[in-house]
Amino acid sequence: MNRNDIAPTVRRALDEDLPDITSEAIFTSRDRGTAAFVMKAAGVLAGLEFAEDTFAELDDSAEFIRRVDDGASVKPGDVVAEVSASVIALLSGERTALNFMQRASGIATTTRRYVDAIEGTSARIYDTRKTAPGLRLLDKYAVKCGGGENHRIGLHDMFLVKNNHIDRAGSIAGAVERIRSRGLVQKIMVEVRDMRELDEALAQQPDFILLDNMTPAQMREAVEHTNGRVILEASGGITLENVREYAEAGVDRISIGALTHSVVALDISMRVRTS
Repeated sequence: MNRNDIAPTVRRALDEDLPDITSEAIFTSRDRGTAAFVMKAAGVLAGLEFAEDTFAELDDSAEFIRRVDDGASVKPGDVVAEVSASVIALLSGERTALNFMQRASGIATTTRRYVDAIEGTSARIYDTRKTAPGLRLLDKYAVKCGGGENHRIGLHDMFLVKNNHIDRAGSIAGAVERIRSRGLVQKIMVEVRDMRELDEALAQQPDFILLDNMTPAQMREAVEHTNGRVILEASGGITLENVREYAEAGVDRISIGALTHSVVALDISMRVRTS
């Protein structure tokens, strides 16, 4: 991920806050300082890319030093980064940088728990589009930091035929045939709700089939019935407590909306040195 991708997200976040009338009233651009980012909770770190760019946007002479990398396991008291810049830039960017890091680290930490829970199986953990509006790049980056995989970035990079598409088109076959008539190159995933729809989807030979809200037993039946003809993904009703059951049912992919839609931020502080 390069800075050109991150910069628009950072600028939107800063625009919500600036100008910082308090810091600008107390300090001048000549006042320089250093601050440290300190972990207050254990987890998986993510978001340093966004924090660094926050201060670069505020002060082009800012120096951001990483003490660990995104994706690292961290514990309370760890200093994960330091930044030197104008005092105004440090104080103006503090909350924005922390918001990025705390949200991203919360996502990465949760993702790592799911990844660890299915260790030893052939399944992989995927995210969904259930991200915060305007923060999809951050959210999906954080999932990767936690060891997960990215599903669609948006509605444009893969066809996903869901129940509303099927119901409106009249059938799975009808929906897939219309897609293929367009002659586009994106891969096709079809969501199914039962074995009848699974057979209908298999007849269309899509790239992926999404097994929606099935029990682990139903997933196992679907895996056996499919017999490796298509990549199968499990979704719906999957939690940290039951994710291993789904993985052991033999599916290839497990998508978890809770990675990004129910984020518990990881506690991190930024401490500005007084001298």
